[in-house]
Amino acid sequence: MMGMSDDTLRSIDLARTGRGRYRATNVRGGTLALGDGSSDDFTPVELLLTAIAGCTAIDVDLLTTKRTEPVRFSVRASGDKLAEHRMDNLEVSFDISFGDDELGRAAQERVIGAISTSHDRLCTVSRTVEHGTPVRSHAAEPQAQPSA
Repeated sequence: MMGMSDDTLRSIDLARTGRGRYRATNVRGGTLALGDGSSDDFTPVELLLTAIAGCTAIDVDLLTTKRTEPVRFSVRASGDKLAEHRMDNLEVSFDISFGDDELGRAAQERVIGAISTSHDRLCTVSRTVEHGTPVRSHAAEPQAQPSA
């Protein structure tokens, strides 16, 4: 990868675990099962929605919960899968409420601004999707197989 350094490079490895089933592993050793929709594993489209919602949720969480914990914090990401194999009408909806005290009201007042800040400046995932960053796919160089 040209222009990438250890500071900027992000990667996962994906291994096939069965027909239409895979395991993603991050550099910290965390794993996530995914599949083609024939099991309860997340599909790649569901993971895209998860990444969009998760990225913004983390931003909003960190920007609003410095002094108090939320009473409710849930996020829904949705979109339409079109016939031409792409998503449209992507939307992230937040349902967040804080306690009815001074700290809770102050945190609640920060929610709308935090959502905007995440969308406009902080969320790498949704900003990448919106900017239309190209994806290059290629086969790795064949590796020699050990002889018997």
